Amino acid sequence: MLPITGYVDRWSVRPGETLRFMISVQGGGSYRARIAQILCGDPNPEGPGYREVPVSWALEGEHEGQQQSIHLGSWAQVPALSLPDGEVTLEATIWPTRLATGDQAVLCWSGDMGAIMLGVGPHGAWCRLVNSGGTTVLRTDMPVTERAWHDIGCRIASDGTLHLWQKPHKARLDRAEAAERTTPTQGRAPSGPGGVSIAADGSGSVPQWHFNGKVEAPRILAGDGRIVAAWDLARAMQTDRVEDTGPTAAHGVLHNLPTRAMTGSNWRGDVHRWTEDPAQYGAIHFHDDDMGDAGWQPSLSFVVPDEWKSGVYALHLEMDRDGTRHRDNVVFHLRAKVPGSQARVAFLAPTFSYTVYGQYQKAGRQALITPRSLEWGALPQAPDGHPEYGVSPYNFHSDGSGVVMSSMRRPLIDKRVNQIHLVDPSEGGSGLYWIAADSYITDLLTRHDIEFEVITDHDVHAEGVDLLRNYHVVLTGQHPEYHTTETLDALAAYLDQGGRFMYLGGNGFYWKVVPHGTGPWSFELRRAEGGIRLWETMPGESYHAHDGSYGGLWRRLGRPPQQLVGIGFSTQGEYIGYPYRFLDGILDPRTAFMREGITEKAIPGGVLGERGLMGGGAAGHELDRADIRLGTPYHAIIIGRAVLEDPTYQPVNEERRDHTWPGKREDIIRSDLTFFETPRGGAVFSVGSMNFIGALPIDGYANVAARLIVNIVRRFADPAPFPSPPPQD
Repeated sequence: MLPITGYVDRWSVRPGETLRFMISVQGGGSYRARIAQILCGDPNPEGPGYREVPVSWALEGEHEGQQQSIHLGSWAQVPALSLPDGEVTLEATIWPTRLATGDQAVLCWSGDMGAIMLGVGPHGAWCRLVNSGGTTVLRTDMPVTERAWHDIGCRIASDGTLHLWQKPHKARLDRAEAAERTTPTQGRAPSGPGGVSIAADGSGSVPQWHFNGKVEAPRILAGDGRIVAAWDLARAMQTDRVEDTGPTAAHGVLHNLPTRAMTGSNWRGDVHRWTEDPAQYGAIHFHDDDMGDAGWQPSLSFVVPDEWKSGVYALHLEMDRDGTRHRDNVVFHLRAKVPGSQARVAFLAPTFSYTVYGQYQKAGRQALITPRSLEWGALPQAPDGHPEYGVSPYNFHSDGSGVVMSSMRRPLIDKRVNQIHLVDPSEGGSGLYWIAADSYITDLLTRHDIEFEVITDHDVHAEGVDLLRNYHVVLTGQHPEYHTTETLDALAAYLDQGGRFMYLGGNGFYWKVVPHGTGPWSFELRRAEGGIRLWETMPGESYHAHDGSYGGLWRRLGRPPQQLVGIGFSTQGEYIGYPYRFLDGILDPRTAFMREGITEKAIPGGVLGERGLMGGGAAGHELDRADIRLGTPYHAIIIGRAVLEDPTYQPVNEERRDHTWPGKREDIIRSDLTFFETPRGGAVFSVGSMNFIGALPIDGYANVAARLIVNIVRRFADPAPFPSPPPQD
């Protein structure tokens, strides 16, 4: 674990509200804490430089810290279940996925009178009995097939004999898998009060022996076949609850966000939406590296002062140990107490994408960035160096399945400021993503004396268009990729009501996510059908558990980004940037306001964004283009374009008709700087490139690209309505 780290209880807060930080100091000991408003999060000495403004904070200074632990692995806990005297049977249906790791617990009961555990491992099913006669372990010594359904069970007979069995649902022709074993034991079957755990042994202070795979229909029976407890995992699907259909209603709770709405052993393929026949979705997929709510205790809590100005802030943590200073920071966003009271310009931080990308492990990344990070005085950490904090939906679980769930209730050690994320291939480049990169936008506004407030995706999800209508113009960050139905509805309504919107990134409004039933601290992501993705949902598992809705690309769900912002994702390549060239549209009378101060350069063929701190130019990495067929308004004006000839840039999956792109490169491998008016005097401007904002700081934010954005922000912030476009011939 990092020597010192932490997380915050929410992405955004208002003055007068309480903010809580959960902090862990490895081994305990004192640490220092302070808070600063972040102006620029880039540590690159050849860029604008890391800039912050310290704020007066009552808790600034020394604190005594404690170590708080992370326990990966999902499981279900049933706190109370009494076993009757006499014979008892444990059974479950399983679909194991990672047997080579060793013994894994499937169904366990433990109490004062002993314990019984049913599990599976490299050599097949096993059971473990602890009673007055000691401990007995019985194994079938018959391996079972991974990713295949099996019934396993064990029984302690009234005479103390221990029985164990396993049976595949589909027999293999090349070897037998069914097996039964019996052994005598001393003592009697345990009984009386106790508790149950599913998919792990939860009898101790820390769960262990986590199961990887699907579990279905775990149950405990009495000697006469009477049900003691039978958990129907298809019930309470939209919650973290497991329900017992037995006589005592011994319900339980799931820990660490296992994946629900999984096809069960009886799935026939005739339904693909679990709500149509929940009985075919009675399985939960558990993983030994699932991570939900770390459950740390609050370390620092305070009421945010009224005098703090809206902006991006960070709690800075420091400690000294063995002659080394260790640091971390935890970012949060401060809203205005009354939306729109400080400014009518809003920066919309893409906190949904921050959460989904949190803990994105890329092999070798920490080793790659550490020398440069230390040279620049930046944080040298990356998730691949600290897998103990879990994975992101951009990773695979240890069993090879895609990660469906994300969580912000844990340290997100790659969502910091004063941090780089790759060694930029361009000379003098910074190599930023996410929060540090987005600070280029707020730094631009600050340096050009444009007052602004900060809001987040989480705020828009909760408050909708009522929040957005407080602002004349809303600006996005570099990569607003993930959205809920609620955020898209709010943005669409804002534009319909005359709002102005600036999409300053690439690959935005792309995937659908659904928040956890208790709120958007966690998201569920089903990567259905097409799209750029590292994994895809399996057949029958494309509908979200939390609301039963279909997952995948917003384009496939009938809401392509072009309908909202005029452009949508079309090509991806290496982190290398290229310039744009102005098109004839820059001379259209409707775009005259964009040319202020750059009239000699804002001409057809003129270049902008030829230098940048992200890949060396403004057009790069993930690019969006206009397409009337997908919803770009007919009256939209493309003022500039970049067509990328670099061979690493290829069409995204959903743009292909076969294994090639059947058209000219300029039809698809491009980014379009696009402007159009919306109803009631509103307007939209979109850049369609993840690297675009990296061009803003060049020459002290006085280059053509930066001046273009400043001109647009100022005009969009002017309440004077945009006239409707003239009729087309």
